[in-house]
Amino acid sequence: MRESSSIRQLARRAPWSKAKLRLIVNEWLSRTPSERADCTNVKHLICDGTFIHRPVCVLVAMNGETHTVIAGEYGLNENSMNDLRSFFQPLKENGLAPKSCTIDGNPQIARVLLEMWPNIIIQRCLVHVQRQGLMWCRHKPNRTDAKHLRDIFLAVTSINTVKERDLFYQRVYDWEQEFGQDISHSPERGRVFSDLKRARSMLIKALPSMFHYLSNPAIPRTTNGLEGYFSRLKHDYRNHRGLAPHKRFNYFKWYFHLKPK
Repeated sequence: MRESSSIRQLARRAPWSKAKLRLIVNEWLSRTPSERADCTNVKHLICDGTFIHRPVCVLVAMNGETHTVIAGEYGLNENSMNDLRSFFQPLKENGLAPKSCTIDGNPQIARVLLEMWPNIIIQRCLVHVQRQGLMWCRHKPNRTDAKHLRDIFLAVTSINTVKERDLFYQRVYDWEQEFGQDISHSPERGRVFSDLKRARSMLIKALPSMFHYLSNPAIPRTTNGLEGYFSRLKHDYRNHRGLAPHKRFNYFKWYFHLKPK
């Protein structure tokens, strides 16, 4: 197994040999943290997953108000209802009763959250809605319907008042009246048209869950806080590129415990 760069870096600063440092690291990785974060005061969640080694992912739940990780786990499938239940159930038993959760749009996560907390508000991440919609509409679309829909997606992240939301709703309604029904019933095929249909469908489905933050500013409108955390996590993990697969589970448990922000 290759020696991880973190061991080399520690060896330069520590008074021990690389072998001694490796023993210390392995001893820590043979255990798991015993403390659990207090969940009773967490009211607004951000939840998302990221791939470290496909097909499994790291799933993290973050306090949306403090941007502090309350739970994270490596080795889950974020599309598996059983994996998601096993992730959220201990948090519920530990007192978690969130009022809202901001997610990227994964329907399985939404289903499990509503199953465990039927009154929870699901807030769609506006950046994910915008990014996906713009990708499907293309950077410089030739179609008139795609051009207008792209303009709508560009406005998604700039809604700050109820009045702006209502104007946004009107723009979507007007676009749907002019183009949407024709797109829905068109026999046309091809990648460009198929992506346009996906963009339309995604926006219509997301619309009811996009603007809850206007009635409660404590609800995060994006998952950006967690995206930034994932970026730091992956940067740190690359220093352990020689880490054996069976040690990764405890490595991430310790990471979330020692670096919750």
